[in-house]
Amino acid sequence: MINGFSKLTKKQKRQWIYQNYLFQYFPEEVFSIYDLSDDKLQKLHDDFIENTIGNYVLPLAVAPNFFIDDHCYTVPMVLEESSVVAAVSKAAKFWSQHGGFHCRVRSMEKVGHIHLFFDGNKQELFQFFSQIEPLLYKETQPLTENMRRRGGGISSIMLKDMTDSLEHYYQVFVTFLTGDAMGANFINSCLEQMTKTIERESIARLTKGSLEVLMSILSNYTPQCLVKAEVSTPVSQMSFEDIEGVTFATDFVRAIAIANADVYRAVTHNKGVMNGIDAVVIATGNDFRAVEAAAHAYATKDGRYKSLTQACIKDDIFHFSIEIPLAIGTVGGLTKLHPMVRTAMKILENPSAETLMKIIACVGLAQNFAAVSSLITHGIQKGHMKMHLANILNQLGATSEEKQQIITYFKNKTVSYSEVVQLFNQIKGRE
Repeated sequence: MINGFSKLTKKQKRQWIYQNYLFQYFPEEVFSIYDLSDDKLQKLHDDFIENTIGNYVLPLAVAPNFFIDDHCYTVPMVLEESSVVAAVSKAAKFWSQHGGFHCRVRSMEKVGHIHLFFDGNKQELFQFFSQIEPLLYKETQPLTENMRRRGGGISSIMLKDMTDSLEHYYQVFVTFLTGDAMGANFINSCLEQMTKTIERESIARLTKGSLEVLMSILSNYTPQCLVKAEVSTPVSQMSFEDIEGVTFATDFVRAIAIANADVYRAVTHNKGVMNGIDAVVIATGNDFRAVEAAAHAYATKDGRYKSLTQACIKDDIFHFSIEIPLAIGTVGGLTKLHPMVRTAMKILENPSAETLMKIIACVGLAQNFAAVSSLITHGIQKGHMKMHLANILNQLGATSEEKQQIITYFKNKTVSYSEVVQLFNQIKGRE
């Protein structure tokens, strides 16, 4: 137990961590690998969050050849899992040769709620709300002025009766358009101003019953902020390695059907989708936790958890698509502060939020196409373990020569950890 940890300097925090947890494993210089060489950039990083003791570095990669709505993108991705970038790149190249990806953003509305309890007459509450609704718009105008200039602002305000779910519970349901910003701070500021208006006016206007606003907050579930990406091609052109097109396409559709039928498969299936989506969301400085939560909630929209992607064959044409909520931004937050995020945005040619939604959805679709293709043909481990081989060799401390020898040996073989260790030990003369 320690009091006042947050008030310590970074050096003092490190010393405390070292003395309590690390001294028996590492030299005192252990934290040097966590420092950036640029002091100004390090200070910027330290200001992002609290109690920093260093930086945790993840690889930045790119996946080229994403042909989306007649434009070719190279997509930055941040993640640590082997084979994901290779798989995405392979799928992107395949579809660039088969008509590319096609996208449409259905809506960009985001949602916020004011959660309140009222134990009086329901009709009086709804009458009260209709009276003060113009005030809710008026008293948030100073907050929405800049957003309205950019075509955004508050789209709608409505009172919802939630008493069937929870006694005395009502909800002010507010929708917003936030342009190229993710808009969390904007939404929450508007909701808190509305809360003040509601509380003030309820005292003067409600004659019976007690109204209590419990909290006001945006929702990360954004089914109105929706993008669809799709690909299609004749089944005759769907040949995969030595499998002819009709067979491959038919097996692919069946694999997606399984993800719609069984929740155990659906979760792993959608995790693969999010391998691609999260990597781009992180690279562009967006909130991957919010995106994950919304995506998985959307997967239950039909009453149970199902696949985020859909596939079918119609008139000998293979169709594959994803529809997913994506509340992301290209301005505000880290997008203008973090130099690596700025670089990622420039690689993407400084997209609008709408364009970035399309790109992210296409990467998720490409990753799922690659994963399912592997599963129904040679299996997931063949490619994954070959990409993972470098990690195993680094873990074993193999030299460059030893790495090359082992990589050559496994060129046409399935990689397993035990076989790699056995071969490594043979080369080292330990067996």
